Amino acid sequence: MKKFLFSLIVVGLAASAVAQTPTSYKKRSSLGIAFFLNDMFTAERISKTSLSNVLQNKQWTKTTEMTPGLSIQYFEGLGEHVDFMGTLSGTFSKYPFYGKSGVAPSLRTLFLLEADANLNLKLLTDKYTVVPYITLGVGASMYAGTYFAAQGNTGLGLQFNLGNETFINTQLLFRPAISGLAVNHMAYSIGLASPLKDKKPEVVLVTPPPPPPAPAPVVEKDTDGDGILDKDDKCPTVAGIAKYKGCPVPDTDGDGINDENDKCPTVKGLAKYQGCPIPDTDKDGVNDEEDKCPTVPGLARYQGCPIPDTDGDGVNDEEDKCPTIKGTRENNGCPELKTQYKFDNKKVLFISGSAVLTKGSKVELAKVIKAMTDYPTIKLYVDGHTDNTGSDKINTPLSLKRANAVKAYLFSKKVNADRLLTNGFGSTKPIADNKTVKGKTENRRVEFRIQE
Repeated sequence: MKKFLFSLIVVGLAASAVAQTPTSYKKRSSLGIAFFLNDMFTAERISKTSLSNVLQNKQWTKTTEMTPGLSIQYFEGLGEHVDFMGTLSGTFSKYPFYGKSGVAPSLRTLFLLEADANLNLKLLTDKYTVVPYITLGVGASMYAGTYFAAQGNTGLGLQFNLGNETFINTQLLFRPAISGLAVNHMAYSIGLASPLKDKKPEVVLVTPPPPPPAPAPVVEKDTDGDGILDKDDKCPTVAGIAKYKGCPVPDTDGDGINDENDKCPTVKGLAKYQGCPIPDTDKDGVNDEEDKCPTVPGLARYQGCPIPDTDGDGVNDEEDKCPTIKGTRENNGCPELKTQYKFDNKKVLFISGSAVLTKGSKVELAKVIKAMTDYPTIKLYVDGHTDNTGSDKINTPLSLKRANAVKAYLFSKKVNADRLLTNGFGSTKPIADNKTVKGKTENRRVEFRIQE
């Protein structure tokens, strides 16, 4: 116990920190809340033997045997080293009345209300971060609303300054019995308290500075010799004109052409365009000096000209699959076999389950041969399809065989093989209902696509 008391004093003296410097460190009215543990047995054991005996025999009450509670605390500074502390505490306890009181110890947990009036004698002022103090005072208690008692208060505590006059208080309090129903007991508490009202700002009297000395007479100068005195000259070291308050004619956009001669004074430009940027007549983002088509909107990759349409069929080269051969927009700029050659791919048929062309198919393919002859640069894509008879494990190779049968026939009619490309889709792209004979016939087909 002596070591504990000595440690509290040493910590308080060693752990001080410099705070703000108010005119007074007298604590303002503050309200706080604390958690405490009531120890109803250790004090009595010490009184019957000694503190050293209790410590040596480890008879100090265990935390689990103590009764927890909450208290409300009121603080009022009576001086910089003395604080009044009023405490109202409540807990539920089995009160151990002494035998001489004539009341049997309580076997039930009942409410204990305790009120204390104490003086905290501080070793340091509230200027310091950690302040040790001694507590002296008296208290009264009411147990179960029936039993009233009085006790003294003496103890030690540590106050921790959190700033803005907010403090944490830790306290070890011994409460010796005064009245017959009281028992010697101890309490250990920790709580937080802050002022009830905001601190009034301190009135600081400021002595006004002495008036400045009278200014020396000013000799008016014209440093840049432009005829405008420095006091009126916005550019006193650069010759200017009165119109601009002694500054040169401005060049707002910094393009080397002053605003009076600049047709575009807020946009950088060139002298050849009277201070304006290079124009973009067609507003296509390509200036006229780089634009090959300055009056027609175009694209930078075509030097300001529109996307070309080499074959003049109304489909520009970027979208035209046959950019050098006139075609139709519907066929991506390529010639249409259907409209131009009256070709009907539905008439290109195969014997069911095979890749053998019918006789009528060869008559129809003559029109394709004519187109390939008329347009020697085009390529023909031949896509084979089947109905859903059987599985695609069979149909897909069959559809490719049908496309290759067309390719072989066209090749036999002197159409170069490198102009013929084939693919097989099996039954994956039907154009008619496979549930009917007619639909299946239509699905056994070959489609033709022209591309340059």
